[in-house]
Amino acid sequence: MNYQRELDNIISTLEKNGEVPRLFLHSCCAPCSSYVLEYLSQYFNITVIYYNPNITNSEEYSKRISELRRLIAELPLKHPVTLIEGDYEPQCFFQAVKGLEKESEGGARCAKCFRLRLEKTAEIAESIWKRQKDQTKCFLSTTLTISPLKNADLLNDILLEVTEDKPWLLPLPSDFKKREGYKRSIELSRLYSLYRQNYCGCIYSQIK
Repeated sequence: MNYQRELDNIISTLEKNGEVPRLFLHSCCAPCSSYVLEYLSQYFNITVIYYNPNITNSEEYSKRISELRRLIAELPLKHPVTLIEGDYEPQCFFQAVKGLEKESEGGARCAKCFRLRLEKTAEIAESIWKRQKDQTKCFLSTTLTISPLKNADLLNDILLEVTEDKPWLLPLPSDFKKREGYKRSIELSRLYSLYRQNYCGCIYSQIK
């Protein structure tokens, strides 16, 4: 599937109808979020949800969310962007990937990790949505598809599955690396002097 084309179609429909819906956006870090926020804030009111229990070093975790918070404060954004920090639960990551520690990067361990993070993001989104007075339909997406090392097909499939029992929450298809999105994220990282980590966050991705 051409996820960028699907996203274009959704945005075109929103613009024709004069709609600016709410988007719950899972974020892994500031660099990956930079282009995505610049792009999507033109069409959505965004609630960024930072839930990343795979980051097993607490200093790294704190550094990443601090940079994300700074980016949101400094980046020119057309529509509002707010940040929700999920609980820091590295034990949940270790439990989810138990037995897959030696899997290669991008394999079954990563799939488990993606599912854990996106399921929790959908749960957080649901708790927020239930408190809204205006319970209109919202969207869910993740910045992870901007990475050339992440499987966009897998991530979009997981988004479909975690929203399946939530008819009010629509999966927003994406492959943010398209149209030089990844290149733009590097440019924005330089422009805002963002900390760019050299590994995904989990201890296993550091093992050579």
